[in-house]
Amino acid sequence: MTEQIVFYFFAVILVFAASMVITVRNPVHAALFLVLAFFSSAGIWLLLEAEFLAIALVLVYVGAVMVLFLFVVMMLDINLARLKEGFARYLPIGGVVAILLIIVMGLIVGPRHFGLQRYPQPAGHPANYSNTHELGHVLYTQYVYPFEIASVILLVAIVAAIALTLRRRPRVKSQKPEQQTAVRRQERVRLVKIAAEKKR
Repeated sequence: MTEQIVFYFFAVILVFAASMVITVRNPVHAALFLVLAFFSSAGIWLLLEAEFLAIALVLVYVGAVMVLFLFVVMMLDINLARLKEGFARYLPIGGVVAILLIIVMGLIVGPRHFGLQRYPQPAGHPANYSNTHELGHVLYTQYVYPFEIASVILLVAIVAAIALTLRRRPRVKSQKPEQQTAVRRQERVRLVKIAAEKKR
């Protein structure tokens, strides 16, 4: 009973923070509400005895990604009036998508497919249980191909982002590795014979 109360406590905070992220006007406040959502998600992971995922969520997203978001949002001069121009235009489409997502989540998380009647409460783990070991075992055995495919997709996304943001500037000097590796010794080293100076 206590675990259910704690779960619903974190769940209510998570839903509230997620709704505030998409409805608040100030982008800095939206990023801070996202931090609150990450912390509440970490609390739910702790209830599921997934300590590694909870710590990784806090360290990676709250400690690194959200700090980067806050720096970018605070350093850029964001025109909020321009961002709100298309809100009313796309509101009906967003409402339809939200209703479809609620229906799908209700069908998946409903008591017929996902509940205590179908999946009873699992037994407690022993003292030497390590969810990091179990997560690595499942990730690199059962889900090794999806893991590798996801890593390739992320690599392609990184390369595409670099290629899209790369701009050639005429006055900026840049190195060309293909020309540097093609240079021969005769082109780099030149021997010059200088006559010896006469003693006075």
